[in-house]
Amino acid sequence: MATFKFELVSPERLILSVDADQVDLPGSEGDFGVLAGHAPFLTTLKTGIVTVKAGGLSSRIYVRGGFADVNAAGLSVLAEKAVPESEFDPAVAASELTIAETVLAEARTEEAKDQAIAALDEVKTALAALA
Repeated sequence: MATFKFELVSPERLILSVDADQVDLPGSEGDFGVLAGHAPFLTTLKTGIVTVKAGGLSSRIYVRGGFADVNAAGLSVLAEKAVPESEFDPAVAASELTIAETVLAEARTEEAKDQAIAALDEVKTALAALA
């Protein structure tokens, strides 16, 4: 299978840089997968799990928001927050839930509340996937 360069970075550090076979991502307009030779595009990410398949191994990374850029050089993800499954612990889960609940509590308009509820549901779904 053909591979492509994949990099995922967060504000804190480079999380992963590999030659990937496939990467599945939680796009804000719907989940999508990237293989070698994918058409170029740029999209935003929602809270969820990035699944990376490389060299017969699969790894998962929790992300909260960010951007995915597919181009001729490969796939780059700039995540607002990213935690590899191997580093995920209950404290991270509690923190992510607290952030989402705070956003909901501070929402003033119906639209903001609807968006905050959707974001809280995304966090809960992603955390359940890693449990």
